[in-house]
Amino acid sequence: MEYNYDSICLQTFLDNQLNLYPEKVAETEEEARDFLEMCMAVICKDKKDVKSYLREVGLDTADLDLSEMPEIFPLPDGRYLVVEI
Repeated sequence: MEYNYDSICLQTFLDNQLNLYPEKVAETEEEARDFLEMCMAVICKDKKDVKSYLREVGLDTADLDLSEMPEIFPLPDGRYLVVEI
């Protein structure tokens, strides 16, 4: 897991933030970076890493479908952005 929000991560969040929030929380990459830092979003390298992270924070991941979780943003390069809400 990492916390280095690159442009792929920031743009994906900007493009998809309305799937998680009722209104936009960021308009620019700088605002997105600030928001993600504030809520301590993490970047996971793959699905296995996402499930490991979720177990660490106390979620049961046995029957978990990541595609049904709006706080998990799949990134085009195969990584995942997990936003704590």
